[in-house]
Amino acid sequence: MIYGIGIDLVKIERMKDVVNRWGNKFLERVFTETEISYCYSKKEPYLSLAVRFAAKEALIKAMGSEIPVSLTDIEVINAVSGKPDIKVSGRLEGFFIEKEIRQVSLSVSHEKDYGIACVVLER
Repeated sequence: MIYGIGIDLVKIERMKDVVNRWGNKFLERVFTETEISYCYSKKEPYLSLAVRFAAKEALIKAMGSEIPVSLTDIEVINAVSGKPDIKVSGRLEGFFIEKEIRQVSLSVSHEKDYGIACVVLER
């Protein structure tokens, strides 16, 4: 049974502007060390940062914004196959247990100017 669905769109240039303005202060508040390392290993790190940010926002929307969430408690990871996935920790992990959320499905995409993510939470 579907618990919630969320979607978010991020302009890649906006992500670049925010990172250039706030630097590590922003990055460390929003992304895990693993995410930062992964994104900066890419030719276009802002594209990867934008889709990860969109995924985090989409997850919060799918939850219905029921509890305050630290964005670093949401980590976008890649399976060996390259498929994106979400790993949760902290308060969010407890929320998933309480609400019996058993499956998180994530789809991300991007084109020249935008990154988008869709999350489906299932019980």
